[in-house]
Amino acid sequence: MKVIILGSGTSQGVPVIACRCETCSSVDPRDKRLRASVLIEENGRTIIIDTGPDFRQQMLRENVHNLDAILFTHEHKDHTAGMDDIRSFNYIKQKPMDVYAEQMVIDSLKMEFAYVFSEKKYPGVPQVELHVVENRPFMVDGIEIIPVRAMHYRLPVLGFRIGDFAYLTDANFISEEEKEKLIGTRHLVIGALRKQKHLSHFSLDEALQVIRELSPRRAYITHIGHQMGCHEEVQKDLPQGVLLAHDGQVIDI
Repeated sequence: MKVIILGSGTSQGVPVIACRCETCSSVDPRDKRLRASVLIEENGRTIIIDTGPDFRQQMLRENVHNLDAILFTHEHKDHTAGMDDIRSFNYIKQKPMDVYAEQMVIDSLKMEFAYVFSEKKYPGVPQVELHVVENRPFMVDGIEIIPVRAMHYRLPVLGFRIGDFAYLTDANFISEEEKEKLIGTRHLVIGALRKQKHLSHFSLDEALQVIRELSPRRAYITHIGHQMGCHEEVQKDLPQGVLLAHDGQVIDI
């Protein structure tokens, strides 16, 4: 399995025009964080988790020519806004894109992208094949996906485990029962917005506590806000086996 960190940031992590903080003005490319997303290649199939506003840029940067399915963690726009750009993959494959999400996420997609789902479609709009998922394992082209329920403040979201890899972002609570699904994970990507406590996201210390409990071989911090600080300085303080993720990072599993 090959995983590419398409984006390690958040809407609070994209350099802000009016902001002159150390992170936003950094020349280190690892501090230029697009919205959080990952690409997974397994058994000749390519799956992406979330299509944020930077989806098109990420696809061009990584020279992605094939995409088989999209998994959505939740309905917030910084994770769904790029769905319009799947139309290029529709053209390449001459078929609708398989999209897997919970019903509440699908309801949101239908509202935000009403033109995609209208009865009389305008020629060339994105084509999607919707698949409703629940908090139980499902298959995508022969690949088992294990959803992991978490809470993004009061919003239920899903993380996903695929073999020895797990991805969990936009969360600040995961129950002990759901953590059991992650036991034995060798590579864990988990969100941590900043060092300070936040209403709806794990802080860095909270994410590190989850990592200690699960003991993966390697963990990666993603969904990083600019308040976290610069990559080089933050990495110095992280425990062995924990990396601050950066855009374009490749994980071979």
